[in-house]
Formats: sequence, C-alpha cells, structure tokens
Amino acid sequence: MSNSKPSAFEVKSYSVWDKLTRLFHWINVILVLALILVGGIMMYRAELGITELTGKIGLKTLHVYIGYAFAINLIIRLVWGFVGNKYARFSHMFPNANSKNELMTYKSELAAGKNPQYLGHNPKGKFAVLGIMLLLITIMVTGLLRAGTDIYFPPLGSAVQSYLADTNVDPASLKPYDATGVNTEKAAALKPLKGLAGEVHVYAVYLLLLLILLHVFAVVYTEVKRQPGIISAMFSGKKIIQGQPKDE
Repeated sequence: MSNSKPSAFEVKSYSVWDKLTRLFHWINVILVLALILVGGIMMYRAELGITELTGKIGLKTLHVYIGYAFAINLIIRLVWGFVGNKYARFSHMFPNANSKNELMTYKSELAAGKNPQYLGHNPKGKFAVLGIMLLLITIMVTGLLRAGTDIYFPPLGSAVQSYLADTNVDPASLKPYDATGVNTEKAAALKPLKGLAGEVHVYAVYLLLLLILLHVFAVVYTEVKRQPGIISAMFSGKKIIQGQPKDE
C-alpha cells in the first residue's frame, strides 16, 4: 500500500481484511445458521414428530457439538482482536471516545451529498459490530452453561454432576433428563439459573437475528449507494477506494 495520498478522483486498492478475519466471518455465518437450524428443530421437535427422549438428547448433543466449533471460532477471533492487523483489532472496529463526533461528522457529510469512504467500518457500522460481538459472546457463554446443566457436557458438566449427585452416588453415573441419583433439593436450587441461562440464550439469538438482518441490509445498501466493493472485500481482503479514506 502506497504512503502517498490519492487525489479525490483516484481509485486505489487497499489490503484491509486479513485471511483469519475473513475465515472467522464466513465460518461464523455457517455455524450460526447451523445452530439456528438445529435450535429451531429442537424447539418444534414435537410438531416434527420427534418425541422420544433419545431424539431430544441427540438434537441437543448435535447442537452442542456445533456450538463448540462456534465457541472455538469466536475465541480465536477475540484473541485476534488484540493481536491482528490494524483493521482486525477491536480498537479500530469498536466505538471509542471520539465515536460520537465521528458519527455526527459522517451524518453531516452524507446530508451534504458527500460520499465518505472507509477502509474499516464506518461510524455506524462500528456500533453494529460491537452489538453483534457482544451477542455472540452472550450466546456462547449461556450455551456452554446449558450444555453443562442439560446434558452434562464440558466444560461445566462434571462440576454440575458432582453438585447434583446424591449421597454415595457416583456423579459420572448421572444421565441427562434422568432423576436417578440426583439430589432433588440441589436440582431445584439449580433450576432458576438453568432457566435464566436458557432464556437469555434464546432471546440473544432472536436479537442477533434482527441485527444480522439489519447488517445485511446496511451492507447491501452501502455497496449499492455509498461504497462499492465492501462485499467482495470480505472474500478478497481488498477494498477499492476512490479518494482519500477517512480511516487510513
């Protein structure tokens, strides 16, 4: 990338999204869609004729395995947000102390008929990215909580079994959705936390779906009206900018 500043009409190509950032994005899209599909089947399993306990546990197990892949992908991205290149770092992607002024300037430039160009996310996009990332983390944490309390899967499953096991009962012998060997008082004490995690998990997914729809609309609108090439950049890593980028 050249250090010389382009003229207002010069078109240049910039390397922006590195390979790991692009991989996270598309792997995350696939895994989120898979989780939503399996989660939807779980919610409507009775209507779909899945009434056996083995079917319920099988769906939850599949959901958890996909969730592990989702969590690993997200954790890698969280680490990369601190050590990746300039445009992958959260310090560049998320709103900061100056974001309110940047957003006001961005809106005023658009109102004046200008077309500000950004290598990373524009000021509006930064707030959307922060919201999506917080929801992804919330979904991951609550999903792991439910994996441990529902079907005793890692990382919390063994601890939950040890807590729930009745006196002189081997915790490893406890089975999902089977009260055999379970201390009823401890199970009752755990139920509110389990329920809260489940509710937060589901509603976080609903909110994520809404933000994804808004994100897709905003990206397509920006691609067509404001800054062509932002969609292809998530495949190639390169953005084509006319004039001087606002955030170079």
